[in-house]
Amino acid sequence: MTTLCLETYTMPAASLGPDNPLPSLGGCLPYRVQNRYDRVRKDRAFQVVRLENETLRAIFLMELGGRLWSLVHKPTGRELLYRNPVFQPGALACCNAWFSGGIEWNCCTGGHTPLTCSPLFAARVRGDDGEPVLRIYEFERVLQIPYQIDFSLPAGSPWLYARMRVRNPPDRELPLYWWSNIAVPESPDLRVLAPADAALKYNYKAKELARLPMPCDDGVRDASYPCNLPSSADYFFDIPLGQRPWEAALDKDGRGLVYASSSALRGRKLFVWGMGAGGRHWQEFLSVPGKPYIEIQGGLAQTQGQKVPLAARSEVAWVEAYGLMEADPKVVHGKDWQAARADVEARLDRSLPAADIERRLVATAAQADRAPEEVLFRGSGWGALENERRRLANEEPMCSGALVFDEASLGADQRPWLALLKTGQFPQTDEPVSWMCQDHWQKLLEESREKHWLTWLHLGVMHYQAGRKEQAVEAWQRSLTLHPSPWAMRNLGAAALREKQMVEGAQWLLKARRMLPALAPLAAECYRALLDADMCAEALALLDEMPAEVGRNGRIRVLAARAALKLGDLERAEAILLDKDLLVPDIFEGELMLSDTWYGLQEQKLARREGLAIDEALRQRVQKEFPPPKNLDFRMAAAR
Repeated sequence: MTTLCLETYTMPAASLGPDNPLPSLGGCLPYRVQNRYDRVRKDRAFQVVRLENETLRAIFLMELGGRLWSLVHKPTGRELLYRNPVFQPGALACCNAWFSGGIEWNCCTGGHTPLTCSPLFAARVRGDDGEPVLRIYEFERVLQIPYQIDFSLPAGSPWLYARMRVRNPPDRELPLYWWSNIAVPESPDLRVLAPADAALKYNYKAKELARLPMPCDDGVRDASYPCNLPSSADYFFDIPLGQRPWEAALDKDGRGLVYASSSALRGRKLFVWGMGAGGRHWQEFLSVPGKPYIEIQGGLAQTQGQKVPLAARSEVAWVEAYGLMEADPKVVHGKDWQAARADVEARLDRSLPAADIERRLVATAAQADRAPEEVLFRGSGWGALENERRRLANEEPMCSGALVFDEASLGADQRPWLALLKTGQFPQTDEPVSWMCQDHWQKLLEESREKHWLTWLHLGVMHYQAGRKEQAVEAWQRSLTLHPSPWAMRNLGAAALREKQMVEGAQWLLKARRMLPALAPLAAECYRALLDADMCAEALALLDEMPAEVGRNGRIRVLAARAALKLGDLERAEAILLDKDLLVPDIFEGELMLSDTWYGLQEQKLARREGLAIDEALRQRVQKEFPPPKNLDFRMAAAR
């Protein structure tokens, strides 16, 4: 028997904080940036959906992108996934905020989905076998398309099935991205297996792929054991066409998660943080000490730098399956790579034949179009708004009744755009509440009866996102003539910086910051601009006039240390860097600001102490003799 119910799941959680109101020009628009989270964890009860049968129990975090947080094999009590003991956002997703653990489904845009820290819709659907099916779905705003995942656990089944469907209603071909990211616990004896003799390994420094043999990519080190890898690494397995796609992460006893799919999801990947100091720090930064993880992944394309074409008025669908693998540990951990793979694949074929998973894809097509019995949880109101726009424009619906985007999901973010749609006039408010980029919304704004400062602000954002930079600047300047808002000033500053007009950009941002002194993301942008414009004295003076809470922002404090270094104030820079409370919650993946600032300080100190010039020889010496403290080390490449 299968059960599906709503309940709560409590864990220590950092605050996600409010969205950043500043538009990410050239970035994740129309989504807003989520970079105002902290690292203060308090117990929080999350709303979850539990789907369970006699063999498996699955827990989904509906407030956080529908993440599959836990998958327990009940007969053994084994957790098949990496279940992070905390919720701690870090700067790794399209909209910045991301968290590690569980299974995440990344649709449409590259990288981690913009919806990874946002609510999704959840609905109860009656399966063909009479058992409940969990459907999660949303409207993706960049490509403007809906997608859904139907999860089923047939009575007694050892497999959790996920049927994905992405539909393209517009009259244009779209480049589609999809990667399912599965976190599993890291351990010294863990081995990752996939049906390939080679992999494309990504070189972070050269930013290119190289085809290497598996499992020993350098002829010595066995890369199928993640703990053998000194640095962060991405391995995209080169699975031959026609070969059944699967991947498994198995412990010393040959047990662990196996992940299979129908043939459309052909890509498979291994990601590791690596055993270097920076990689170890990242693991703890995203969780707690002693809880490391790796990821096995599946994608529509072979690598994450590729997308697949989705024709107009078409859809793509596939089935994924997750379950426990119990293989022969002597074979799994033997020296014969082909034998290890063959043992796992033979057992997978007996338990879940490839033909069965393909048949399931076809057999559940009608179920995927079935209207839900009940909407359990609501995501954003953007799908409902798009449905209304299409209705008023006499366009065909973007989806069937299988996906319910109802009026109850509409909220404050959609309200001004709904007013524009129904009245032809965009309401004037004190500040922008959300962003749009699509042509049809731009046309509605341009045709609005009265264009006020906020109208021109939005038109500027739309022009900039479409690459019409001169028109964007003109629109923001026109907005300023109607009302001197910090929003237009900031956008003019950001645009100037992208054109390498550093002083002009910094001056615009200074003006905007004075009007919004409590907005830390704006203060950080302003501070960075002052440094880039070599206005370091002004930057340090600005720190003293900031509100105390903003001045304690970790990113701003590190930027202040960099300003002090440029001015030769080594004592001030060192005091900031050695402060045990220094934290930059939104440090980016691959960002070296902290360690680079540390090395810059040590170079100047050594040069002064020994009367040396700062040259390559001194830099190499500093790298060897003065490693950064743990809290400043986020290097993804192991130190040499």
